[in-house]
Amino acid sequence: MNELEKMKYAKSYIDKMANGINPLTNETVKDDDMINNVRISRCLFYVSDILRQVIDNGGEIKKTPKVKKVDYAVGYSQLKNFNYSDDPISITEITKRLNDIVDPDSHKKLQSKAITSWLINIDFLMEVPTENGRTKKRPTEMGMSVGINEQTANGIYGPYTFTGYNRNAQEFIIDNLHAVCDVYMDEEN
Repeated sequence: MNELEKMKYAKSYIDKMANGINPLTNETVKDDDMINNVRISRCLFYVSDILRQVIDNGGEIKKTPKVKKVDYAVGYSQLKNFNYSDDPISITEITKRLNDIVDPDSHKKLQSKAITSWLINIDFLMEVPTENGRTKKRPTEMGMSVGINEQTANGIYGPYTFTGYNRNAQEFIIDNLHAVCDVYMDEEN
C-alpha cells in the first residue's frame, strides 16, 4: 500500500468516526460515546478535509501561495448581477451584495464606510451624535428623496432603528458606484 492509499484509508476511518460510526465494525456508536461529542466530531471533519486536500494534491502537502489582491473593482456587466431588494436593507447588506459579485480571491472587499462617506460628502447622509458619545448616520432630506430612510426592526434585544435603503436608493448607489470609490468600471472586468 503506497502513501496515497494509506491516506485514503485513514480518511475513510476518520469520516466514519466523524459520522458516529465505528470504522472497525461499521456499527453506529452509542449516543453517549465520546466520538459523538460535537467538538470531537467537528475536529474529525476538519482533519478529514485536510486529508482530502492532500489526497487531491496527489499526496503532497502544498502551501497555497498568497495572491496579492487588487483594489475592489467591478465591471458594468457584473453590476447586472447585483441582487436588489424590494424591501429596505442596510448599507452593510448592500456592501455584502456588492462584494458577492466580484472574485474574493483576487479583489479586496469594498467597505461600507466608502459608501457612507460618499453619501455624507454629497449631503445624502449626516452624522448625528448619540447619547453614548458616538455618532449615527441618518438621511438628510436629499437622502430621503432617493429612498434612504430610518427603519425600525425587531432584534433579539427588542426594537431598534437603522438607516434603510429602498430599491431606488440601492439603484442610486449602484448607478454611482464609480463615484463612491476608485472603482475600475470596465466591460472586460
